[in-house]
Amino acid sequence: MEIKTPKEVSASIDPTAYVYKNDAGLSQLHLIVDTIHCPSCIRLIEGNLNKMDGIETARVNLSTKRLYVLWDATKTSATAIVRKLDDLDFPPTPYNPALMSNASEKEDKVLLKAMGVAGFAAANVMLLSVAVWSGADDMGPATRDLLHWISGLIALPTVAYSGQPFFRSAIAALKTRSLNMDVPISLAVLLAVGMSVAETLQSAQHAYFDASVMLLFFLLIGRYLDRRMRSKAQSAAQNLLSLRAIAATIIKDDGTHASLPVEAVEPGMKVAIAVGEKIPVDGTVINGTTEIDSSLITGESLPQKVSVGNDVFAGTLNISTPIEVEVTAQDDQTLLSEIVKLMETAEQGRAKYVRLADRAAQIYAPVVHILSALTFIGWWALGDNGWHFALMNAIAVLIITCPCALGLAVPTVQVVASGLLLRRGILVKAADGLERLADADVVVFDKTGTLTKGQPVLTNKDSISSEDLSLAASLALSSKHPLSKALVAAMDRPVVPLDKVHEEPGQGLECYLNENRVRIGNRSWCGITDNDDMMNDTVSELWLTDSSGKEVRFTFEDQLKDDAHSAVGYAQKTLKSVEILSGDRKRAVKQAAEQLSISKWTAEANPKDKILYLDGLSDNSHKVLMVGDGLNDAPALARAFVSASPATASDISQTTADFIFQGNKLKPIIEAITIAKKARDLIFQNFGLAIVYNMIAVPLAMSGYVTPLIASLAMSGSSVVVTLNALRLRLSEKEHSK
Repeated sequence: MEIKTPKEVSASIDPTAYVYKNDAGLSQLHLIVDTIHCPSCIRLIEGNLNKMDGIETARVNLSTKRLYVLWDATKTSATAIVRKLDDLDFPPTPYNPALMSNASEKEDKVLLKAMGVAGFAAANVMLLSVAVWSGADDMGPATRDLLHWISGLIALPTVAYSGQPFFRSAIAALKTRSLNMDVPISLAVLLAVGMSVAETLQSAQHAYFDASVMLLFFLLIGRYLDRRMRSKAQSAAQNLLSLRAIAATIIKDDGTHASLPVEAVEPGMKVAIAVGEKIPVDGTVINGTTEIDSSLITGESLPQKVSVGNDVFAGTLNISTPIEVEVTAQDDQTLLSEIVKLMETAEQGRAKYVRLADRAAQIYAPVVHILSALTFIGWWALGDNGWHFALMNAIAVLIITCPCALGLAVPTVQVVASGLLLRRGILVKAADGLERLADADVVVFDKTGTLTKGQPVLTNKDSISSEDLSLAASLALSSKHPLSKALVAAMDRPVVPLDKVHEEPGQGLECYLNENRVRIGNRSWCGITDNDDMMNDTVSELWLTDSSGKEVRFTFEDQLKDDAHSAVGYAQKTLKSVEILSGDRKRAVKQAAEQLSISKWTAEANPKDKILYLDGLSDNSHKVLMVGDGLNDAPALARAFVSASPATASDISQTTADFIFQGNKLKPIIEAITIAKKARDLIFQNFGLAIVYNMIAVPLAMSGYVTPLIASLAMSGSSVVVTLNALRLRLSEKEHSK
């Protein structure tokens, strides 16, 4: 079977097939670049692409190896972008979530093979070296040269094979007249091997073949472990796609069933979903009643009952009885796909801490080469151990000063945090949303639909007879008004049969029962004039009247969310201030504020008022977290320092917000703040670890206390430690599940 090189694979794809337009008319392209592995690679790719005409954004995600390009297609073609990547020796492949795990496994196998060869060679060369060292006094020159040559015959092909991951990357960088971390690594390995060959040709007492192959072995171990650990912190969006079904069972017009890939399912088709199957599409139930595990969508752990007319979503699980669903969205337009796109948008961005790490890593290559050269010159000129000792110290400096720890300090934490939040029903939309949320010191809540359920509930049921409630609810069945729905929800007796129910728009419902006219509606339409003392603008009301003079009042209130008290209490302990900013009536907002012990509240605020209020807080050096759901909240969400919106919010509010939380609770906001603060602490810890490592390691290497072998161990270990520290964030997941 013919094996294609990455460039041949890249040349065989048609990138135009993977381009799509955004709302502004700009072209977008997602690609995978498997050969990137360090900040220098990212800087090289982004720097060259951003210089191309028409490129608005070129961003590389180190953890997922994904490249996102946003550009004006009238100035630059997609083919030109792929060609530029080929020229840089970073051949791309199209982003295909179904194939990404396979590509990752292939790269892991390449590293494992290289590591295995290096390990085998290192063990054998080390045995020969031990023989040379132990017999140094009694061994003759010929025997020593023979052992050195055998070591060389093992080491040279090993370096040529196992060093390819580093050599290819270094050559690619040099071709573009730039430097990356693999340039000094490759230089160190080749210098060690070259010096050993030179020493052997001169029948010298020492050769360093063992150091070169052991160096490669430990570097490959570090790179492999780094890849494996970063794969655990892999893109949450990528992992989400594994939740979808692969195929759907289509119901044909003649009633027979056929299996189709989900990509081929179109709106209007009918799908049969058996018990225990994942729902493959977004759709509406047309037959059957069941329970759905919708924790992915709503964040609720309890099953959700659905019946005819209810919407279901791809990725959720049918756990009760078989149902039939009419498809409403194609595979790439399902809610699951929209969630993936939101997560991808967040991961592709560059936060403040990421930019800081990029700038620090950017100066690495010139500095490390200068330090290595100074080490060589200093030891050769001032030392008395000869040029080979000076060269070994210079090689140690090349190896030990690695920017990987600094480059991984931020991305690993952000990806772990985003995935953790997603599992708790929180979507991170903004690239720098986590760091801004961690810095917020004031939270401002909208009231209706945010602190409250946004659904009226009958509050005086105990004072109403069952007969009156049953009659009113039976009338209300003919209306879709929220208060009518609340009446129906409160009904606890059988429905009263009613004929010819008439709805007067904006007024109420009317019917005749045994010549008795029965009405339910607002106060004036029902003829209520002598109960003004009952008027209260914190509640809503309906009146039930009939021809005999019956007058029954039903009162409704929007109830606080179940966890509103605990969420507000946590925010009051964690932040400087908690406030309510609502467009609702004063008495209703005041009542909610008093129930939640919130001292600062503002009512009857229009969108402009909300913006001015937030600007006032900002002028007083506050960083505001705005939480809202309504269309009138969208401008305030956009103006706030950081913002969050529930999944039930209007589309424009969700589009504007930095975070979207699922379900009907405020607990996700608490968890988002907690995780954001933990993530910020871990980022600072990672920066500190990377800085301390280099401050200790570099002087030791320049002073001659570190061999190339120890340097390779230290360099690999620094990257592993930083990644492990980022994964500590997952400990909070265990605490959450207890």
